[in-house]
Amino acid sequence: MPRAVLRGAALAAALLCASVGSQAALFEDDEARKAILDLRQRVEAMRQQTDQRLTDENGQLRRSLLDLQNQIEQMRGDLARMTGQNEQLTRTLSDMQSRQTTIDDKLKQSEPSKVSVDGREFNADPKEKADFDAALGVFRSGQFAQAQTAFAEFVKRNPQSGYNPSALFWLGNAQYATRNYNEAIANFRSMLSLAPDHAKAPEAVLSIANCQIELKDTRAARRTLEDLTKAYPQSEAAQAGRERLSRLR
Repeated sequence: MPRAVLRGAALAAALLCASVGSQAALFEDDEARKAILDLRQRVEAMRQQTDQRLTDENGQLRRSLLDLQNQIEQMRGDLARMTGQNEQLTRTLSDMQSRQTTIDDKLKQSEPSKVSVDGREFNADPKEKADFDAALGVFRSGQFAQAQTAFAEFVKRNPQSGYNPSALFWLGNAQYATRNYNEAIANFRSMLSLAPDHAKAPEAVLSIANCQIELKDTRAARRTLEDLTKAYPQSEAAQAGRERLSRLR
């Protein structure tokens, strides 16, 4: 073949190869760009999804925090109300305890308690004890008329009182002091009938004899003194009765 034809063919072949290579390179660039675009789209989609998820989660978190804050405020309100109720209950309980203490004190003041008078023990309520002590105080102050009234009223108000033997004894002495001898004798005898073993029984018998002497009833006084020395021979009253009896004879 002519050399020119060969060069032309070679040139054409070279051009053809260059064209094919250029097309191949162009194809590869398009694929790469497409892949990159696709990757960018996926990345962007993932970013948007992530942003949306974060937005949703943040919203949920804000709502949760708001709910929690509301619950805390509600709990604070409930606690404040409970604190107020507890304070009120504490005040109410304190008032009730105070009233109960007052009631207990009043009950204790009105409850009978054991007392001892002239060697005798018995139960007496506070008012009963106060009335007896007051009457005895009047007698010891020398106000015998007033003491007579006080003891007479005491016995009348308290017919079953353990104080009555002593009250009758002091009533008789108050009447003796005011020269009411017959009334004194009656009350001394009532005392002896009620409590013949009373510590002041010998003195009561001697006082009866003294009243009888004042009434000029010597015979009765002698019998009384003799009874005294027989019933209570070891008492001081019996010793005084013997001396008085010797003078009466």
